[in-house]
Amino acid sequence: MEKMKSEVSIRKLSAEERSTALDLAWRVFSEYESPDYGEEGIEEFRKCLHDEGYLAGIEYYGAFDGERLIGLVGIRSDKKHICFFFVDGKYHRQGIGTMLFKAVRQEYPNQIITVNSSPYGVPFYHALGFTDTDKEQTVNGIWFTPMKYEDFAEDGD
Repeated sequence: MEKMKSEVSIRKLSAEERSTALDLAWRVFSEYESPDYGEEGIEEFRKCLHDEGYLAGIEYYGAFDGERLIGLVGIRSDKKHICFFFVDGKYHRQGIGTMLFKAVRQEYPNQIITVNSSPYGVPFYHALGFTDTDKEQTVNGIWFTPMKYEDFAEDGD
């Protein structure tokens, strides 16, 4: 596992890499999250991946195994809100998501970061230090728990 982590690099994605990142998001969503949703929720997520208005203003950070994109986080820079956070299933539980989140924290130190977590992601976000800000909700078929991260003590990592 340590060997894998040392081979993984994290960097901000270019505009040209966005479609690859969104393809990864769709693949991981389809495998791990869509079973929690009905058709309305699945279609709503698919639509957001192609909605230029929704996608505007999102900065993307990618985790790479060599040249292969294996994880991504997309965050609205103006609101410090995570919109996308996905890691290829073959790389789950290897610290990739944590590495991606540390990169975001370095970009936005000492700032509150929010997310609307899918049911699948809640334990992961709790492990990162996020806390629930409200109960689980459903909007347009998407189930989520609003959360925030504000543990500034570790931002110097």
